Amino acid sequence: MTGLQVYVDRLSQPSRAVLIFLRVNNISHTEIPVALRRGEQKTPEFTKLNPMQKVPVIVENGFVLTESDAILKYLATKEGIPDHWYPCEPQHRAKVDEYTAWHHTNTRIHAAKVFIHEVLLPRMTGQPTDQKKLASLIASLDGTLDKLETMFLKDQAFLCGHDITLADLLAICELTQLLASGHDALKNRPKLLAWQNRVKSALGDEFDEVNNILYRLRDKAKL
Repeated sequence: MTGLQVYVDRLSQPSRAVLIFLRVNNISHTEIPVALRRGEQKTPEFTKLNPMQKVPVIVENGFVLTESDAILKYLATKEGIPDHWYPCEPQHRAKVDEYTAWHHTNTRIHAAKVFIHEVLLPRMTGQPTDQKKLASLIASLDGTLDKLETMFLKDQAFLCGHDITLADLLAICELTQLLASGHDALKNRPKLLAWQNRVKSALGDEFDEVNNILYRLRDKAKL
């Protein structure tokens, strides 16, 4: 198969970030689903592409790349898309890199842990959520949200300046994941809610289309 192939699971936050980016920027690609819940990432064929057995992965004419951060920066550099996504100006680009370096051990890990304990573990084990543990994880997430507001967002429209970048895309996909349990981490944070609305507006209909799987889980949680 020629062209750009994108191996993703839409329940994966980084997968959705890559898909949204591709669709918003009209980058031609073939989406290849990998259902993590069925263990499809452990097949010999997929393991050959990514021995870490994680998504997303892209393949382009024999070139294989893993890790959403690397994939997004590669595509932004290669495809000639609007500069605001991953700016060429060194200091502005460095601010995006600053956030993405911080993202994986902060926004991503703390939001993911809440999702795992509130949604995945109860579904996998049939046991009720450990509310004491969940409260501790939510407190850690709140600390991360404080940093998003005070260190990155400050008084600007987006996390790294006055236009949307890869930083906003990665962050919004992690925080949207929490909706799967009906948990809205931003409901009492007007500053971050306003940021969220700006990001959604910049991403357009593609954001809701790719996140539709989460909205369905959210609606089931409400029932």
